[in-house]
Amino acid sequence: MPAYIVATVRITDPDRFALYSMGIAGLSERFGGEAVVRGAVTEVFEGAGVIGERVVVSRYPDAEAARAYLSSPEYLAAVEHRIGAAEVIMRLIDLPA
Repeated sequence: MPAYIVATVRITDPDRFALYSMGIAGLSERFGGEAVVRGAVTEVFEGAGVIGERVVVSRYPDAEAARAYLSSPEYLAAVEHRIGAAEVIMRLIDLPA
């Protein structure tokens, strides 16, 4: 069954975050990932959301593929550039069979 990574991102250092972005460019696709949503929040209807916060939703063939992406050496190396450059919350949505 498909699994989804849902990330919310608040960038605090755009230059450093750009290094992270370059490091993960095309990497998700190598693990079967497909971007479903990429964009900034333009309006908050309920709760404590932040205008401008980025939301990324990626679909994977299954949860194992999503986990493989997040544990790959390339991803982990790119994350080093993200430290101190963004506040990120990453979630796995694993749909039941």
